[in-house]
Amino acid sequence: MAINAVLMAVIIMLGLSLSRVHVVLSLLIGALAGGLLAGLGITDTLEAFQEGIRNGAQIALSYALLGAFAVAIAHSGLPQSLAGAVIKRIDAGGTSGMIKYMLFAGLITMSCFSQNLIPIHIAFIPLLVPPLLLAFNRMQIDRRLIACLLTFGLVTTYMFIPYGFGDIYLNQIMLKNVGEAGIDVANISVVKAMAIPALGMLLGLIVAVFVSYRTPRHYQQVAIDKAAHDAVVEGDALSKTAADAQTQSKLKTLVALAAIVTAFVVQLYTDSLLLGSMFGFGVFMATGVVKWREADTVFNDGIKLMAMIGFIMITAQGFAEVMKATEQIQPLVDGAASLFAGNKAIAAFIMLAIGLIVTMGIGSSFSTIPILAAIYVPLCVSLGFSPLATVAIIGTAGALGDAGSPASDSTLGPTSGLNIDGQHDHIKDSVIPTFLHYNLPLLAFGWIAAMVL
Repeated sequence: MAINAVLMAVIIMLGLSLSRVHVVLSLLIGALAGGLLAGLGITDTLEAFQEGIRNGAQIALSYALLGAFAVAIAHSGLPQSLAGAVIKRIDAGGTSGMIKYMLFAGLITMSCFSQNLIPIHIAFIPLLVPPLLLAFNRMQIDRRLIACLLTFGLVTTYMFIPYGFGDIYLNQIMLKNVGEAGIDVANISVVKAMAIPALGMLLGLIVAVFVSYRTPRHYQQVAIDKAAHDAVVEGDALSKTAADAQTQSKLKTLVALAAIVTAFVVQLYTDSLLLGSMFGFGVFMATGVVKWREADTVFNDGIKLMAMIGFIMITAQGFAEVMKATEQIQPLVDGAASLFAGNKAIAAFIMLAIGLIVTMGIGSSFSTIPILAAIYVPLCVSLGFSPLATVAIIGTAGALGDAGSPASDSTLGPTSGLNIDGQHDHIKDSVIPTFLHYNLPLLAFGWIAAMVL
């Protein structure tokens, strides 16, 4: 196992990622190293890598269209209207506990919707959160709690609900790669497989809200610099503030809601996030909310918003294809199986822990799955895990480390909105709190799922 090409490729990729080498370069160098160590040669290694890239093209295109849809929603003013409504409610209700918990529920709901119902990912955070910072300060809310609220919605929904980004993670990436690795996934319910791990995330949220960050925390009442706000959000379509939202027409809001419903229904009936996003964007153009002369700009801003994630996912598919081409996955599996000596409990824990480390290094659960599935599926089969337990292990191993990774959108997004006035540290106030409250219970509940499913 010490000189196994697959193992060495993963170690090289992970080491480079943890050393802050860009993830795309880390994956490419790791794939090249693995191919050469296996004796494939440069030509065969690159051919395998390119074949994997072709397999990831549809996922990347789905992300690009999602980005365009997200920018179009922002262009309509719907997120700004939501922020304005929340501020008015807080002003009318003072600083009572009921208003505070309603605000918490609203932030969780929006972060959940951003992954599934209104798939705009983290684009809503720099639009919705900065206008609310003065209200947070007045209510003395610990921003570490806000980071935990946002990260809960960003991670839990895509790893549990198979719509929007959840459709990409659970169906287009996880089930696809698990099926290609040798397991029949036709009758597997991803909701059932991921229900127990999702309960672990819920436990972490409850601890954060009612235990860890109950104590009021004082912040300086610094006026939010609009220039700093604009610098965080790309494109003119994303640079409106909550005050601007009051001037947005009701027609645009209704169109935005109609576009969201259209995208959801099309995705539901065609099982294609790509078509859903395209039809949703089409509604904005057909109604004139996104004018024809602005369409290129809005579309380009959306592609830029999601381009990096798409590139990472494509490269990860190439990495996984090279690992398969080395034909050294099975020897690695056989060696690992003999090392575990058939002990499923130890094997499940180690697989989940490796997933945590790999995702922490890469910063993307979506990019981790193709790498893990190629190795874990035959290992789980050899150890006697059921197909449902195998899906639970791989899905949890991929999601582990998304919360708590310095390079993850799930921590970078909350920081982008909470640090507008310079009073929220990325590592101390976003990374460490989300790591402690989500990775530890997710590790424990993922292990439970592996044992009972």
